Amino acid sequence: MAVPAPLPAQRQRVNALDVTSGDLTLLVIADDPAGTFTVPELIDAAGGRVRIRTARNLTEAERLLTDDVHCVLVDLDLPAEARRGDEPLSALRHVLRVAPRHAVLVLATSEDAELAAEAVRAGAQDRLFREELDGPLLSRAIRYAVERKRADSVQVKLAESRLRAQENARLERGLLPTPLLQGSDLRFAARYRPGRSRALLGGDFYDTVRTPDGTVHAMIGDVCGHGPDEAALGVELRIAWRALTFAGLCGDELLSTLQQVLEHERESEEIFATLCTVDIAPDGRRAGLCLAGHPAPLLARPAQGARLLPYEDGGPALGLLPRARWPRRQVELGGVWSLMMYTDGLIEGRSAGPGSPRLGQDGMVEMINRQLSRGLVGEDLLEAAVAEVRHLNDGELTDDVAVLLLDRAAR
Repeated sequence: MAVPAPLPAQRQRVNALDVTSGDLTLLVIADDPAGTFTVPELIDAAGGRVRIRTARNLTEAERLLTDDVHCVLVDLDLPAEARRGDEPLSALRHVLRVAPRHAVLVLATSEDAELAAEAVRAGAQDRLFREELDGPLLSRAIRYAVERKRADSVQVKLAESRLRAQENARLERGLLPTPLLQGSDLRFAARYRPGRSRALLGGDFYDTVRTPDGTVHAMIGDVCGHGPDEAALGVELRIAWRALTFAGLCGDELLSTLQQVLEHERESEEIFATLCTVDIAPDGRRAGLCLAGHPAPLLARPAQGARLLPYEDGGPALGLLPRARWPRRQVELGGVWSLMMYTDGLIEGRSAGPGSPRLGQDGMVEMINRQLSRGLVGEDLLEAAVAEVRHLNDGELTDDVAVLLLDRAAR
């Protein structure tokens, strides 16, 4: 029989797996198609048409394998020159390589049942025997093959998605900081909660290191926004801060250099970042404080409760003013203290559910004092604080939240 012409060029092109009801197109690769297929189309039990195209070899098949083909039927009885190899399944393997999105059936005689089974193991969706072939059987096999290929493709995509999610999670966990406080008597605790759903990293960032002279440096920051680009920029700023700190920079010089990093790495000039840095003297009794548009830390001492550190002399957020300055303020800590640094995600939640005022810094101080009166310290204090903020907000917080706590106990 004559090879039917491809469908008209104006027909809408579709994905090979998009149609599982209605009309389907089958491409048959057989040395003698007229001996098996004598009609250009079939009508199945549901009233849908199965259009048939035929190719005598793989070269013709590749020309006819357009996007509107849903299924390919490969005759395993192709001669060696037509199947491009001496191996019986070489034609099938070639089709599987060039048509990975298409459903594939194989046609064999019942005497070649083992070869047909091997073809299915190699990747074909099903096998048909020549002696049993008729229109209803063929149309059913095509639809089942297309459905099976669709299901396989969905499973592959789900598996790939899970692998990507696992790889992203491992990457994000690797980007979270590991405090370097060897040799210090300060205790460290932190809580981090990104605002993005199913993410481990947001635009908030923090770090703590101890330099060879015994000074403990801590910082916390917040890139405006909380998407993946902001998370990446936050990681860059954190790593730059650690490198610059170990290089001996501090205060205004460090923040000016970080602003240059931000200006070079940000996506647009509208992106900025707030930052708070603290450098604690080796004796642990005093610290230098720099604020770049960031909320002031909270200091708690025994029998005195918690209070905010001075914030009147802070500078602007990084990235807002090209020649900004960030004065370093000296703060007396005392002998025993707890210093809590945080991002605005902790204070911008509601104080009593939707529609109520923001918690704010004053509300946060009251909340922390309640937790301190219960005797909570360290990890337990931060865990309770974040849980209470969510409770007061009457739901999940939409912004990133980072909280860092340094404690100095009695000696």
